[in-house]
Amino acid sequence: MGKNKLSRFAENRTFDHVLQPTFTELRTDGLPLKGRWNVEFFKRDAPIVLELGCGGGEYTVGLAQLRPEKNYIGIDIKGARIWRGARTAKELGLANVAFLRTHVDHILSCFGPQEVSEIWLTFSDPQIGKARKRLTSPLFLARYKEILKPNGVIHLKTDSPLLYEYTLERIAENELPILECSAEVYAELVPRVSPEEQAVLNIRTYYERMWLEEGRTIHYVRFGIH
Repeated sequence: MGKNKLSRFAENRTFDHVLQPTFTELRTDGLPLKGRWNVEFFKRDAPIVLELGCGGGEYTVGLAQLRPEKNYIGIDIKGARIWRGARTAKELGLANVAFLRTHVDHILSCFGPQEVSEIWLTFSDPQIGKARKRLTSPLFLARYKEILKPNGVIHLKTDSPLLYEYTLERIAENELPILECSAEVYAELVPRVSPEEQAVLNIRTYYERMWLEEGRTIHYVRFGIH
């Protein structure tokens, strides 16, 4: 393991806004903050927004800056990636940001029923040949339904046509409402998108910048769940 990774892991342990529960802890008792995030961690009553598979946390941090009235939690299993977002959040003095190092599969052990208002899926692995593992599969949609408030919202931003089309199929199959949809985000920003919404879509992750340099198309869909 490289020295950079080791130093980042060590710094993560010093951050009050980075939580790293063990697999055993989650499987036995669940995260102590489950159902108590606003009361015990953020210490304010505000909508909670998750970024699943957050990588370097670009969306978590970017959204926290654009919409400070909400609380944001970036989730990823890669500690070295989380370090970047955690450090940036600390440097910016963002009190409405947390990072949780765990597998996305464990979200039901980390959040209580109807505790979350929105979920962002930013450039998730399309899991070619493994549809069940896609973050918009029926398995995960059922989990999101448990933790999302009524009229909760899911955002998918992806460079994968496969994941985008697959998600649209699951939306139609479950008769879920589409709130916004674009097959080509940066070419189809239609007049109904407000400047605030456009600013949100313009947040770019490390991988998105890389994909755009390769000429890939970016897709986006925002939909409700019930």
